[in-house]
Amino acid sequence: MTKRKASAIPAQLGKYTIAEVLGKGAMGVVYKGFDPHIRRTVALKTIRKDLMDDEQEATLLARFHNEAQAAGRLSHPGIVGVYEWGEEADVAFLAMEYVEGNSLRDYFVRGTRFDGKDTVSVMAQLLDALQHAHEQGVWHRDIKPANIIVMKNGRLKIADFGIARIDSSNLTQIGAIMGTPGYMSPEQYSGTTVDWRADIFSAGVVMYQLLTGERPFTGSAETIAYKVCHEKPRLPSEVDPARCTEQFDAVVMTALAKKPEERFQEARVFRDAVLEAHAAPANPTLSEETILNVPVRSSAQLEPSQPSLPSRPSHPSQPSQPSQPQGSSPGAQTPVPKTVPPTGWDAATLKQIEQQLARHLGPVAKVLVRRGATQTADIDQLYRMLAEDLPNPDERAAFLAARPQAMKAGVAVDSPATATARAAATSLTMQLTPEAIEQATKRLAAYLGPIAKVAAKKAAPLASSRRHFYLLLAENLANPTDRSQFLHDVGVE
Repeated sequence: MTKRKASAIPAQLGKYTIAEVLGKGAMGVVYKGFDPHIRRTVALKTIRKDLMDDEQEATLLARFHNEAQAAGRLSHPGIVGVYEWGEEADVAFLAMEYVEGNSLRDYFVRGTRFDGKDTVSVMAQLLDALQHAHEQGVWHRDIKPANIIVMKNGRLKIADFGIARIDSSNLTQIGAIMGTPGYMSPEQYSGTTVDWRADIFSAGVVMYQLLTGERPFTGSAETIAYKVCHEKPRLPSEVDPARCTEQFDAVVMTALAKKPEERFQEARVFRDAVLEAHAAPANPTLSEETILNVPVRSSAQLEPSQPSLPSRPSHPSQPSQPSQPQGSSPGAQTPVPKTVPPTGWDAATLKQIEQQLARHLGPVAKVLVRRGATQTADIDQLYRMLAEDLPNPDERAAFLAARPQAMKAGVAVDSPATATARAAATSLTMQLTPEAIEQATKRLAAYLGPIAKVAAKKAAPLASSRRHFYLLLAENLANPTDRSQFLHDVGVE
């Protein structure tokens, strides 16, 4: 059957307004969108039904709806959230969490080599998220670097549950092959029954690549299929003896066992084995040096790593070839910028704060402390700003309680400009009052109208300070210029 003529790209999908195009595929587009009802930025992943014949449409819509059901039943900080499934004329779409960051594939393409600590951090976060999915009766079945997002705070998220298996779903029948060559398990290639242990195998491939910089199974699609099903790869320590010790060999090879029953039987067991081999706790985030190895793009250039667009599921999807950054080679390294104490701060003081924050966030604390110190000259304000990066209330309280009064001596003597900034920052850390709420609501109403009262009512109970309250209100403004102006008006620069 011939394809129908493509229709124009809509300016709006359901209740969502479209801001810009983030990516394009053969069957659809990923947009940056905005939910006007709850004032939230989203990623809108679409497929164009008018570009498919009837058979394709039925298959891909089933896969698309499966993704909504699979990810929609999961709630974990390490998994990209799915908010809604919808259809508008000839377009079916998913409203998803908008994630800023780069895929793990981007790091491999750039030639990034991960040390032991970062390898363990990636695997601990990945396996923790997979354990949650498996406990909810969902197995991903397409774990690969392109579907593992490294956010700019060093934490990970798993994306693209398009071919996930749900315990109550009949989407995939025995004999169907779905996945990505080189990362698929032997049972996926053979078309036999696939369960959560396929994710264990794929995660083992990712760990092998983190350790060695190479995939364990390479070649043509046919060669890879044969190797996955019949050949054992070389031990990681044999691939790169200079960088890889033998400590992780047994862990990786257990994950890559040909028979599911010979692998780790749970993601948490795999995680425990990684930590035992590492003989140290896992860092909660990747190191600053690794995060900065792939530059964070500006908001105008940013194309967040989102779940890949649907493709025909009757054949294994071929690994896409990422475009190489202009003027660089796959092994090229970008110099990591060095941080220096911002004006008005003592290096020893910031170092102590970094150490306290690192107990909860790991090496990324250094980046956050330096960034925060450029925005305030007040140590109390800095602690409150940094505490907002700790989602766990107990960790937040422990971090705030660790601030010794003596550290105030580490702040440089105020200049007139610094004194003014200190006074403004101090006012922002004061307890939220009804008067402050009313004034901010009036300013927000200039942009939102009567809905500003609703936004303020929801934000007030969540705010730990005036500054936090103002930032929560600013999230309701989709336009960056409006958001910046509002924060300026309330004294948050």
